[in-house]
Amino acid sequence: MDQPGLDAGAHAHALAGLRRINRLSGSAGILWPELAALARRHTGQPLRVLDVATGGGDIPIRLWRRARRAGLALRVDGCDKSSTAVAHAQAEAAAAGADVSFFALDVFAQTIPPGYDVLTCSLFLHHFDRDLAVELLRRLAAAAGRMVLVNDLNRSSTAWLLAYLGTRLLTRSPVVHIDGPLSVAAAFTPGEALALAHDAGMAGATVTRRWPFRYLLKWDKASLLIP
Repeated sequence: MDQPGLDAGAHAHALAGLRRINRLSGSAGILWPELAALARRHTGQPLRVLDVATGGGDIPIRLWRRARRAGLALRVDGCDKSSTAVAHAQAEAAAAGADVSFFALDVFAQTIPPGYDVLTCSLFLHHFDRDLAVELLRRLAAAAGRMVLVNDLNRSSTAWLLAYLGTRLLTRSPVVHIDGPLSVAAAFTPGEALALAHDAGMAGATVTRRWPFRYLLKWDKASLLIP
């Protein structure tokens, strides 16, 4: 999906397939407990969340729905480098009646807008080599007011096999068929992800395994105040 010049129709088809995979693998559910806990402690204005590299926007929309059901004040936005992805996400939000906004942003070339309490990022870190992954985490940490949450793939041979089979069962998109196994092969292990966070200056970061073959990297700025 990162391929330059990818046909808009093929891109939209791939985003729809990824939405299905995210739903079944519980991507929003991986992020939700931390967001809900922070929202309950947050006073005053709604907790502001920005989903970086949001793709088709399905994760922010699901987080918005969960917050609405839970009665929590959560303002969720999403950004992506691809104008095709942003347009797709906007259409999905409108169809769902979700109060979620999306905008174009190249996280490596542009400044992340200030004012967000939490920055989330799902299935994006594995797209980069070690140096760029550290730079991405450094940018997220610098822009987040309170917390960074990164949900990504955990590299293993079993995860690769599941990605190979699962992408073929859940979508007919050839882009996703190729992208899924390649993504697992390029992913970091939880230990490697923790080392990336350390090199990005995210003192106190934690990495916990999540089903299926995922991990959640959490960095809370409050941890910097703990001796």
